[in-house]
Amino acid sequence: MKPCPPDCGPLLLALARGAIATRFGEPMAPVADSPFLREPGASFVTLTREGALRGCIGSLEAHRPLAEDVRENALAAAFRDPRFSPLSSREWPSVRIEVSLLGPREPLAVSSEREAIAALAPGVDGVVLMAGPQRATFLPQVWEQLPDPAEFLARLRSKAGLGAAAWNADWRLERYRVQKWKESAG
Repeated sequence: MKPCPPDCGPLLLALARGAIATRFGEPMAPVADSPFLREPGASFVTLTREGALRGCIGSLEAHRPLAEDVRENALAAAFRDPRFSPLSSREWPSVRIEVSLLGPREPLAVSSEREAIAALAPGVDGVVLMAGPQRATFLPQVWEQLPDPAEFLARLRSKAGLGAAAWNADWRLERYRVQKWKESAG
């Protein structure tokens, strides 16, 4: 996917907020149409409340128009993230939304954890770990909580259901970059 045009970020945030707002009976504010929103796109929508994660769901592959992807991921983050109960109307006013637009994934030719650590750019790379049918990803923003690359990869292994398993040369690693926009706290 091409980089997002300059006005894209506010549009994506409005789409995400509007999708959730309609579930609480609020009218959806009109969002300007843009050809970019009709192109296939992969997004993640992250919800925070009082600085803490409240939901995060997304798509690793572009399989539907970007506008639809953002709306559906916003609803999933709010109401279907298995780590949280569905968002309540009481919580909704204090939720802040971040939308991440994923760039293309790049396979990394690594056969050890040491090689993986050397190949990653902390704070910049999102990472996908694939081990047979198991798969997990961390957005680049996760580096803010896990700045140590070894800890980052250990938590990613855990998220994929691999626990403390030693690095396996058959595992595949991919990286990606994102463009992201976050609502202000006020």
